[in-house]
Amino acid sequence: MKKIISVLALALSFSTVHAGTNTQLDNLFESDWQWSLSHNPGNATSLGDNRYNHRLSNTTLAASRMATKHEQDMLREALKIKRDALSGQDLLSYDMFVLEKQQALQAATLYPYTVQPISQIDGLQSTLPSLASQTPFNNALDYHNYLARLHAIPAYVDGIIEQLQQGMKTGWVAPKVIIAPVPQQLRDLRLHLAESELAKPFDNIPKNVPRPEVFAQRGKKELAERVAPALEKLENFITTQYLPACRDSIGASSLPGGMAYYNFMVKNSTTTDLTPQQIHDIGLSEVARIRAEMQRVMDQVGFKGSFAEFTVFLNTDPRFYYTNSDDLLNGFRDIISRVYKVLPTMFAHLPAAQAEVKPIPLLGSEQQPAAYYNPGPDDGSRSGYFAANISNLNTRPKWGMETLTLHEAIPGHHLQITMAKEATGLPKFRRNGWYNAFGEGWALYSESLGDEMGFYKDPYSKFGNLNDELFRAARLVVDTGIHALGWSREQAIAYLSENTANPPSDNIVEIDRYIAWPGQALGYKIGQLKIRQLRAKAASALGDKFDIRTFHNAVIDNGAIPLSVLEAQIDTWIAQQQQLATPAASTSTPAKQ
Repeated sequence: MKKIISVLALALSFSTVHAGTNTQLDNLFESDWQWSLSHNPGNATSLGDNRYNHRLSNTTLAASRMATKHEQDMLREALKIKRDALSGQDLLSYDMFVLEKQQALQAATLYPYTVQPISQIDGLQSTLPSLASQTPFNNALDYHNYLARLHAIPAYVDGIIEQLQQGMKTGWVAPKVIIAPVPQQLRDLRLHLAESELAKPFDNIPKNVPRPEVFAQRGKKELAERVAPALEKLENFITTQYLPACRDSIGASSLPGGMAYYNFMVKNSTTTDLTPQQIHDIGLSEVARIRAEMQRVMDQVGFKGSFAEFTVFLNTDPRFYYTNSDDLLNGFRDIISRVYKVLPTMFAHLPAAQAEVKPIPLLGSEQQPAAYYNPGPDDGSRSGYFAANISNLNTRPKWGMETLTLHEAIPGHHLQITMAKEATGLPKFRRNGWYNAFGEGWALYSESLGDEMGFYKDPYSKFGNLNDELFRAARLVVDTGIHALGWSREQAIAYLSENTANPPSDNIVEIDRYIAWPGQALGYKIGQLKIRQLRAKAASALGDKFDIRTFHNAVIDNGAIPLSVLEAQIDTWIAQQQQLATPAASTSTPAKQ
């Protein structure tokens, strides 16, 4: 990490990013990128690369070992390149590439196979329908490819079973609580295949596709004779073999070598050296601070009861809920429209692609969050979209909609991810890269911009904004509590219920998410705090020369990066702004970088 920090002074902002000039380096990046696409066909499809739409990923143990060997090969080739001969973005890209390979190899020492190929929040029961919705269906080749992909599902399932069996042999099994819902999810998909996303491509085949009835017939045959039996096979294996072998404990620390695994996940998620206990303490402090702010809002609206009584009021009063899903979706669209009108006051330049709003497919949506962001492909053929959960409308409060939109769409995930994708001067692995603390930290920071952008005028909406921030602070407490400090599931659920205004049903889903995904929830608050800290530092150093618009672009214009790299980047930006602000800068031409 220190090497990366040392080169940030030489890295350029997005407005002056140029393509790499080192052919050997460019070839290495491109070779690795092409390998990743060919071995992760679903990811290639989601990025708009349709060369592998006829395939699914190889889920076998052999494929896991092959991936580890590939990372070793890439690291070895990278280390042959003379680092001292690189500069600017080339040097930054090189150091990030080496870091990512080293992290992948460290992960392989902890879990040399897919540690959790399926859970209640992530598995083929959700990824395959999502993949179908991202696949193009414009011509006969698209349909031939899709039929081949459906045909490959049994082998895909066999690989998952092999991974689960290996976990049973080594003790790396999932907690029962996150596997228990999976058989029913698989059953629901199997029994409703005809109305699922997997079958939709055959409902409205374009007129230019010859003999559409043949494709429709073959599609039904693949679903009935290949996909349904494969889903049933996985359901039966989990029900009869895997679930009984799963552990009653919920913390990652209870796995073989589990504490080392959790420490790695914490570092990977936060890109810091903070310990679980330090993060836990930060969470407790932030919860106390935000709760005090929420009390002031309660006083503002004249509520005389307790915090718990106020949350009951917010979660039950009909005025706070839509009764029609279209009204909910249009409400989100209206917020996005209002954000776009004021966005130029916050950013010096913006991406071309605009955010859309779509519903999360109803099948299985009860286990999905209130919303998420789905990025568009690299070729710009489809815009990224904000996916809103339209199930259980009585748990989708209006007072949470503004902050949710700012996080998932603009200026949160859509803006940051799309800016990176449109930064054509960066290598593809950086344009499509992801660091949890940076991406989620930026999105949470974006929520706080609502006040400056004219949102949260309604006190209940402001309470919703504070509740979402409180929720992310509470995550620091419960995630570390579960995985490092021995908390029970009931204890974690109770903590969220006592300290946030979330509906109880949401708190249960969230806690089970943290159990299934150790450390991931830590990146949000840790990243937001770092960005806030850097903004305060820049504002103090630059005084009346501080420009929030150029600051925000300085944060996001180099794509996703570790927090330590971000800090060095902002330090460099501050120094550049100070130089530009001096009288000499106005009478001389700045040196080219």
